[in-house]
Amino acid sequence: MLLPRPPFDPELEMARTTLLADVPASLTPEMVPEGRIRTAKSAVPIEHLIHDRPIIVEHLQAPGLATEPAVTLSVLRRPDSAPNAPIVYFTHGGGYLFGDRFSQIDLVLDWIERLGVVVVTVEYRLAPENPHPAPIEDCYAGLLWISQNAHNIGGDKDSLLVAGVSAGGGLAAGLALLARDRGGPHLTGQLLMCPMLDDRNDSLSAQQFVGVGVWDAISNATGWEALLGAECGTDSVSPYAAPARATDLSGLPTAFIDCGSTETFRDEDVDYAARLWAAGVQAELHVWPGAFHGFDTFLPNSTLAVAARRAREHWLRRLITG
Repeated sequence: MLLPRPPFDPELEMARTTLLADVPASLTPEMVPEGRIRTAKSAVPIEHLIHDRPIIVEHLQAPGLATEPAVTLSVLRRPDSAPNAPIVYFTHGGGYLFGDRFSQIDLVLDWIERLGVVVVTVEYRLAPENPHPAPIEDCYAGLLWISQNAHNIGGDKDSLLVAGVSAGGGLAAGLALLARDRGGPHLTGQLLMCPMLDDRNDSLSAQQFVGVGVWDAISNATGWEALLGAECGTDSVSPYAAPARATDLSGLPTAFIDCGSTETFRDEDVDYAARLWAAGVQAELHVWPGAFHGFDTFLPNSTLAVAARRAREHWLRRLITG
């Protein structure tokens, strides 16, 4: 039985059925290798993404935790940025299966240019070859390095926040939990764009969009099972892997959360914001009407995408200016 669901935004729907006609709604495990090839072919070099923006890039290596391998980081900043600039630590999306540290980086380039922040993006290991906790521990290793070396990259360790999109939004939320529970580094905020938070994959919104839109519940199951293996959906799943599993959200940094009304993650994201409020944590929540997953990356000039990017930038500006 098909469940009733909100309609797609007309502008986005027109583009979805034309420009995104070859993007499958449902991703199954056997489709991952071809998806990786397609993702690699469509990747745009960071130099081309920056083009003529006043942004410089530096590539660095951070030591991994314990016996884990080193982690590659890239630092992006204005050449004339003030010392002790706010730092945004960015974790890319891709369902834990795809992408690299420059995937979706276009979402944050304006922050560097207009707000003067330093952005650090991390190359975390992908599943299923590297299941949990490899991705979150890579990200945490990078976070520790940033905190310890903030001055060397022109940043302020006391003005450090995490930001991520989709699976990267889940990693950013997981980092906020880890940093709280491990006693640092101190974070001033968490900016979670359509975050992937709950491996149980059983919300109403997940059920509404099976086979419809972008990254449906079948795709979601593929990503979570790659990350968690046999533990997926069980009571043993770590909240650092699936932050929706956390029972205590107190003491976390202020949050910005957004998602689309026509995407799988809608209900888990709304619930996470509500639980942050219940725990005494300030959060700003936006549910963009008729927006599917990744709308702002696929169609950056659409009306809703422009509004979403503006809302994030306004939140970030308020946060860093106090």
